[in-house]
Amino acid sequence: MTAGFSSNPELLKKLLDGIEAGETALPEFQRDWRWDEDRIVGLLASIAQGFPIGTIMTLETGGDVRFKMRPIAGAPNFSAATEPPVLVLDGQQRLTALYQVLRSGNIVSTADKRKKPIERWFYIDIEQAISENADFEEIIVTVDATKRRLAFDRTIEVDVTTAKAEWESRLFPLSVCLDVAGRNAWQSGFMEHGDPAAISERVVLWNAFQQRVLQAFELYQLPVIELDKGTSREAVCRVFEKVNTGGVALDVFELVTASFAADEFDLRADWRSRQQGFRENPYLASILNAVGNTDFLQAISLVTTFRARLLRLRDGEKGERLPAVSCKRKDILRIDHKEYSAHADAIADGFSEAAQLLHQQHLFAARDLPYRTQLVPMAATFALLGTDAKNDTARQKIARWYWCGVFGELYGGAIETRFARDVQELVEWIRGSDTEPKTISDSNFVASRLLTLRTRNSAAYKGLHALLMHDGCLDFLNGKAIDMQTFTDGAIDIHHVFPQKWCRDRNLDAGRFDSIVNKTALSASTNRIIGGSAPSEYLTSLERRAAISHERMNELVASHAIDPALLRSDDFETFFSARSNALIARIERATGKRVQRDLDESGMAEMDALQDYEAELGQ
Repeated sequence: MTAGFSSNPELLKKLLDGIEAGETALPEFQRDWRWDEDRIVGLLASIAQGFPIGTIMTLETGGDVRFKMRPIAGAPNFSAATEPPVLVLDGQQRLTALYQVLRSGNIVSTADKRKKPIERWFYIDIEQAISENADFEEIIVTVDATKRRLAFDRTIEVDVTTAKAEWESRLFPLSVCLDVAGRNAWQSGFMEHGDPAAISERVVLWNAFQQRVLQAFELYQLPVIELDKGTSREAVCRVFEKVNTGGVALDVFELVTASFAADEFDLRADWRSRQQGFRENPYLASILNAVGNTDFLQAISLVTTFRARLLRLRDGEKGERLPAVSCKRKDILRIDHKEYSAHADAIADGFSEAAQLLHQQHLFAARDLPYRTQLVPMAATFALLGTDAKNDTARQKIARWYWCGVFGELYGGAIETRFARDVQELVEWIRGSDTEPKTISDSNFVASRLLTLRTRNSAAYKGLHALLMHDGCLDFLNGKAIDMQTFTDGAIDIHHVFPQKWCRDRNLDAGRFDSIVNKTALSASTNRIIGGSAPSEYLTSLERRAAISHERMNELVASHAIDPALLRSDDFETFFSARSNALIARIERATGKRVQRDLDESGMAEMDALQDYEAELGQ
């Protein structure tokens, strides 16, 4: 079953009595109550006038879907041995505000317009409430904890510190609005207090107030949609997102956390512990910091559904009856805490293995990850393969799949289906299948894409940055290869080869000189020396400052897939063509796939010359 529901009107008083009796609670995933004073006043004014305030949605407890529960803010704690029969999915803010003002008997902790915490008692002006042109938002009066309200000049504007003061001010406390005994006691005091000759006037006033306002509260009904206990976890999640008036998306992690908590498993604490474990390796922490709690649950889902499918296959199941490998929301919501506990350690190790592999590919910082999402199927694959993923051949295959995903730019949209397919195909491929994963066959990089890779918004832009470091580019100034230590210490980043100022001064096309073709990985100190100078000038400056020979500088430049002769001659156009082709060759080597050449082929000869030069240097 997914969702069965009924819709019925309920008296406001009955709903609030259910909260007081501990029969109505909140699922743990509900956000905290946070309404300010003005919103509460507006809500009360609407009820006093019989205006609709929206629908309440509840879930019947006692089914297979269980959540940890908590009382509505301000309500008594319910007995741990007695499960409340009703959970509020939508309308928490309204019900909480109304319970605290009308039923709790306590001062309301709320906030002012600036979100500063305040405490308020709520009253209604009896005389103003029965007037023809009553503005109910104006005649609902609030006072502070002392039951006074001060004017701007600090004089006392309202004083209801005693019952006598309430009667004299003719301000009725809304805290007894639905309490018959309390309301009758207040009425008796109001009638008995004051000039005996004016009692008839007070009777008329009270009767009019009771008929117009108090009955509005007593008889007020809210439409309530009740989801029955057969409602699935996925349906609860979807319903909550679609109808919750707060507009806050329900994080699947919060929903699973609430579900696990019903079995005394603290998912949030477990996740914090695993995050701490990720941070213990300083070389991997920068990558693993990108892993979110939902990523972790997606990997768990991939592993659990993969193993469930494998078991059914071994039992002879075929075709559509086989369960799918999946990590969509509905699949994550089906995970129970026992499945989570069974696989969580392997998944944590899988993410660490994935981070190690990316570290080997020279991805050192979360901001440089082309796709954070690609870590999910990679981690699941490592978890499923176990020791089968430890050898060099397996890791090379995973790396090739990774680069195909990056340069094919295949992980930028709705990718849960690709996650599932990749995990299955990667595992089979690494275990001996001749069929390459579809992400490899789908990958297609077109040479003209280089011209549009200008910022870190592009996965392939970040991919080329890492690929150049992986392939051994050396810093122009200190000649060091880039590893995690030099990357951090040298503040390595993507910098222009032909400086922007130099290019702008010559009116070159910004679309070309700002592209990845004219950028490379350099230290901050090297980039400062480069400044806005011509390449021929800054290479000479670098040689002089670092006592680098002409020949050695050429080696350093060539390690970046750049022909040093083209820099020394300040020949941007020929450099651009040659570098484009050199970068294409790097992409082809990483992906094992031919790049479609749609750029000007005039640079091919220069690329061949550069490759010959690199071969002479033994690179």
